Parts: sequence; structure tokens; C-alpha cells
Amino acid sequence: MNSLSTDEPAVHRATDGVPASLREVMARFATGVTVLSTGGEHIHGMTANAFTSVSLDPPSVLCCIDRSAVMHRAITAAGHFGVSIMEAGQENLVRFFADKQRPLGPAQFTGVDWSAGACTGAPLLSGALAWLECELSAAHDVADHSIFIGDVVGASRGDARDGLLFFRGGFRRAVPHSA
Repeated sequence: MNSLSTDEPAVHRATDGVPASLREVMARFATGVTVLSTGGEHIHGMTANAFTSVSLDPPSVLCCIDRSAVMHRAITAAGHFGVSIMEAGQENLVRFFADKQRPLGPAQFTGVDWSAGACTGAPLLSGALAWLECELSAAHDVADHSIFIGDVVGASRGDARDGLLFFRGGFRRAVPHSA
């Protein structure tokens, strides 16, 4: 027997007869916002929201990066990456690290408050909600992206309360629910 019930509503592929693109559909999925970074001779930063935890034991995370991106080459060469989980007031930094016209290499961190991660040396942005340092453990090519799996070798959290979300093409503030 088919495991899909025919009593379930059909998947809607169109609104008012207009097909929905994947971009339009995924815009309705709220995501956290991070800045990924690599340190050392391959120093680079990039805004990313294709990021999630994979496992708590052992601790691991993943990020998805376009294979044509500078960050793809940086993570592959460095073998590690840092993650700054961004606070609601850091939209300016998020936009900066998403700007393809920003300077590359060490110059992109000029004027940005950050510290080198103790485990990887990757730049971790000050004021973030939390930080991770990861050693690259696997990479899987899927279409035009790679899924990078990182084993968490360092983790810390800050004092900021409100997270930064990306939803329906814009930034939103995630406020903790008060009891």
C-alpha cells in the first residue's frame, strides 16, 4: 500500500494559476543568519543562512556553499571554518559580508570588531549571539553547491538576546518568548 494518504490535501504548486518558484517557496521558511569565516592565509567571511546542526553527539554542523563562491575555495583550502550566529542588531555586518563588491582577504575585516578563534584562528564577529569553530570533516557536491560538514571543536555564546532571521526576502528580529 502507498504510504501517502489520498485524504491529505494536494501539494499546491500554484497560486492563482501562477507557478511558484523554489525561491518564492523557500522565502516562506524563516532561517537564522550567520557569517561564516576562515582564517590564516585563506581569511574570508561570507553571510550564509544555509546552515544547521547535524548532530549533538558528536557535535557537528553543516553549511551549503555555491561552488563558484570565494568561501567554497577558502573552506576547502583551510580545512576549517568559523560561524558567527548573528544578533538582531548586526544587520549591517550581515549585509556587508553578503556584498560581492566588498574587499577580499584581510581588508574585508578592517574596521570590523572580531577575534581569532582559539581553535581554528577563524575570525569570530564580536557581538554575535554565539560562535562555533569547526574542522571540515566531509564535503558533498550537490548540483551547483557543496554541503560542508564541520566537526565542532569550539563553541561559545554571548550575552545578546535577540536573533536575526531572514524571512520573505527581509531581515526580522527573533525575540525570545517571555514567560
